[in-house]
Amino acid sequence: MSINTLKSIYYSCFNAIINYGLPFWGNSPHTIKVFRIQKRIIRIMLGCKQRVSCRNLFRRSKILPLASQYTLLLMLFVVKNKNLFTLNSEHHDTSTRQLNILYQPMTTMTTYQKGIHYMGVKIYNNFLSLLTLCRP
Repeated sequence: MSINTLKSIYYSCFNAIINYGLPFWGNSPHTIKVFRIQKRIIRIMLGCKQRVSCRNLFRRSKILPLASQYTLLLMLFVVKNKNLFTLNSEHHDTSTRQLNILYQPMTTMTTYQKGIHYMGVKIYNNFLSLLTLCRP
């Protein structure tokens, strides 16, 4: 089969299943099993041996690895639901560099820290800080 046909099968059968609810379960310890299955599928699609590194295979096939899909879906969730989040400027009066990033409440509950709201804000703020570093 051609690579385009194999990619169509991959997206319809496997990717559709793993993307369902990925922002909610993507931080689970069981994701390593799903990622291993994804790597195995990529190797089979491209006809590579079992011990070949998948980093370049993902690039060559233009398929996002599971961790990148998780990050992308978290970012999309935060961008689409900005009304659920507040800015630091709404919680603090002091003018700082981080006044316009999203407020991340302090918590010690691991369950909450692995949730979509906490991780979404964390990844979104990290992305914004990288953008400000890259500006000329």
